[in-house]
Amino acid sequence: QVQLVESGGGLVQSGGSAMLSCVSSGSTFSTDDMGWYRQAPGKQRELVAKIPSGGSTYYADSVKGRFTISRDNRKNTLYLQMSSLKPGDTAVYYCSCRTVVKGGFAIDYWGKGTLVIVSS
Repeated sequence: QVQLVESGGGLVQSGGSAMLSCVSSGSTFSTDDMGWYRQAPGKQRELVAKIPSGGSTYYADSVKGRFTISRDNRKNTLYLQMSSLKPGDTAVYYCSCRTVVKGGFAIDYWGKGTLVIVSS
């Protein structure tokens, strides 16, 4: 069973920065596709950024140039460096993992989320 634990959320002033971390356990992290999603109050969950086990990173247009996703396979940890934060970035941020199990099936796992509030 994969477990994902996020940390690093909190209250940040507009224009400020924050770093989110997600520690993964229970799978071969280096071969998992990882991502960050967010859900703002009253809105659907949306993809923020993703970083496959091998290949290019992807960013939503709304965060491109401001957020950076990275991973440390030695520490089984996913990061999201956020800068130039705006009130519109206020949301619960979720870490996601897509892992392939025996038989070639892909399973998605989610963390419980960490709340980021950007004050104006």
